[in-house]
Amino acid sequence: MKPRILQLNPILIPAINDKLASLYSVDKHFETPDPATWLREHGASIDAVITGGHTGISRAMLEQLPNLKVVAVNGVGTDAVDLAYCRERHLPVTATLGALTEDVADLAIGLLIAACRNLCAGDRFVRNGQWELHPQPSAIPLARRFSGMHVGIVGMGRVGRAVATRAAAFGCVVSYTDLRSMDDIAHAFVPNLIDLAHGADALVLCAAADTAEGIVNAAVLDALGPRGFLVNVARGRLVNEADLTEALAAGRIAGAGLDVFVDEPHVPLKLRESDNVTLQAHRASATWETRTAMGEMVLAGIAQALAGERPAMSLTT
Repeated sequence: MKPRILQLNPILIPAINDKLASLYSVDKHFETPDPATWLREHGASIDAVITGGHTGISRAMLEQLPNLKVVAVNGVGTDAVDLAYCRERHLPVTATLGALTEDVADLAIGLLIAACRNLCAGDRFVRNGQWELHPQPSAIPLARRFSGMHVGIVGMGRVGRAVATRAAAFGCVVSYTDLRSMDDIAHAFVPNLIDLAHGADALVLCAAADTAEGIVNAAVLDALGPRGFLVNVARGRLVNEADLTEALAAGRIAGAGLDVFVDEPHVPLKLRESDNVTLQAHRASATWETRTAMGEMVLAGIAQALAGERPAMSLTT
């Protein structure tokens, strides 16, 4: 009999789904009409769970899976997983660490360039026929050069370092803040976030910071200033969205590029209506290459755990 997998989120790569189906009996919880009843009846037969970083898995659900051998997170976020409880059970929780780095860094730079150069507003100007009605150069405000900016990075982990490499290639000066200074990084360390914002033209949020909330507030945005830009490819809750919308509306910062939000998929109306904000639907890792690599890591973690081994990407065992 094949081991039984409870899948809480869809996987978009057909080849990964084919491998899962060939190796395991897969129950797609997100398609179950009555998931609570199903879990009560079948929870004891589940060997592994696949979930996403945003969905995670609650302690209440874990307690209904007494024979569970691994939780495989198809992502890097684990704040929605009860890690402490999993450690108590000696239950491995794996994540796809490293697989997302390049794509997330690419999108961070893409969002920053889009925000600086008003790419989305310019696109709408052309698509809506406004260029034909207003062909004069003054119809679109001048934009801001990205090359040579001073970029402040919040969180110098894998993604932060990859963003720094890309920014440096554009001739940008890079500084960063983190829990500590890092000896293997040549860029300037700034211990205080407000000081980092004050000295930067753009602030890029790359921190995992599972326990941080609202650290980018009115004071930080005011330090960033009316010519400054904010990019967030980390966690939505790192930003006080009310303070951000007020700062954008008042012109206290120049613009923002956002891939993550506090209450996804709900994005504040003022952000959606703002021409100086570039928005994405939490899509930083959404390429064929990265999602395939993530799926392979999920498969590897499950196989290792079911073979009685410690998964290479376990965060709890």
